[in-house]
Amino acid sequence: MTAALAYEGASYRYPGGDAGVFDVELAIGEGELVAVIGASGSGKTTMLKLLAGFVRPDRGRIAIGGRDVTALAAEARNLGVVFQSYALFPHMTALDNVAYPLKVRGQGKAERRRHAAEALARVGLAERAGHHPAMLSGGQQQRVALARALVFTPHLLLLDEPLSALDKKLRADLQLELKALHQRVGLTFLYVTHDQDEALSMSDRVAILREGKLVQFGAPRDLYERPATRFVADFLGKSNFLAGRSEGTDGAALVYSAGGLRLRQALDGPAPTAGTPVLVALRPEKIAVVADAAPDTANAVAGRIVQWSYSGTHFQLLVDTDTVGRMTATVPAWRCRIEPEAGRTVHLGWDPDATVIVADDTGVGTAH
Repeated sequence: MTAALAYEGASYRYPGGDAGVFDVELAIGEGELVAVIGASGSGKTTMLKLLAGFVRPDRGRIAIGGRDVTALAAEARNLGVVFQSYALFPHMTALDNVAYPLKVRGQGKAERRRHAAEALARVGLAERAGHHPAMLSGGQQQRVALARALVFTPHLLLLDEPLSALDKKLRADLQLELKALHQRVGLTFLYVTHDQDEALSMSDRVAILREGKLVQFGAPRDLYERPATRFVADFLGKSNFLAGRSEGTDGAALVYSAGGLRLRQALDGPAPTAGTPVLVALRPEKIAVVADAAPDTANAVAGRIVQWSYSGTHFQLLVDTDTVGRMTATVPAWRCRIEPEAGRTVHLGWDPDATVIVADDTGVGTAH
């Protein structure tokens, strides 16, 4: 099946530095919403620029619908783009802003106004057609920008941190609206964001960049539950890391030692050879916290609460242990079995399938 868009070994280095993207291999299916995330300077926006034709790769190629567009001018690629800044014309009404791309394409006035009105209705702004940007809220301006990007029926829609300028509640509301809009129009969306929660909740698949390299690509749940590396586990949510050494297997579990403890890790593939180092990631919300040690817990460690916080839905506890160092546990407030208090002794426990073995890429630098 032909991909809606593909980066085929695409690289671009900015003049005079190491920043850019390097040897990116990425294929996105028709109608997918794919989020691209990474730290500042990881190459997120550069990937959009390459696809949009604002810059051309130093090597590799870009394909849309199986067609090589690497040398094609930006205006010939038929792509809709939505920027963080909205980029609306302040002297134009919402209707005229949306109609502008059709005017550039030579469409007649009556037809382009009809299409613009339909696009505004699609984003729920039909009654704001005659308003100028200054008369619209930030969320409404964002909807106008979306309508303008969709009005000419582009092959793809590219979104560069489109919600980052909005407050938290409005951003959450528009995330739902944008996902519903994607489902209605059926276009392929490539969505750049720095917000990991946004990427997880909105996307069909997520691409994670680090220093210009694509380090993992997959469904949100797969990336969260089965991160391939320490970086991915730490970047996409929070994780505790247990460094240990394999001691072999016990049934379907790997037995490993860490901090003088013998712990178990469920296996879904070959076990590391006995004696080799292993690094295990454990999400804070997968840890049970109790006052007394549970005798049937597969993995258990005692410690003292050094700090805690309450967010309404959950408690977050920082617990110092004498064996595996400081650990973070997140416990739903309604089912927390202890009263959090600094200095209190608690027991942490987790199941063998709560953890995942990850590659230790600590200190991996840029080498291009």
